[in-house]
Amino acid sequence: MRRFEEDDDYETTEYGCLGNCGECYLSPYALVDGTIVAVDDVDQLYEAIIESLKQQQADREALDKLLDDLD
Repeated sequence: MRRFEEDDDYETTEYGCLGNCGECYLSPYALVDGTIVAVDDVDQLYEAIIESLKQQQADREALDKLLDDLD
């Protein structure tokens, strides 16, 4: 996660335990804006986080457009 920590475009917080018992034992994962992003291999985690952030941004933009269209 050092790549995110070194990039000022991202805000990162590292927690010792997120209370998702067993999740970290089963696979590498991150909590991204409240959504769990889990992968099979730690090398895939960075790209999965980026993809999750892009999808969340697209969802926010679609919701904003929908709300604007209602006005």
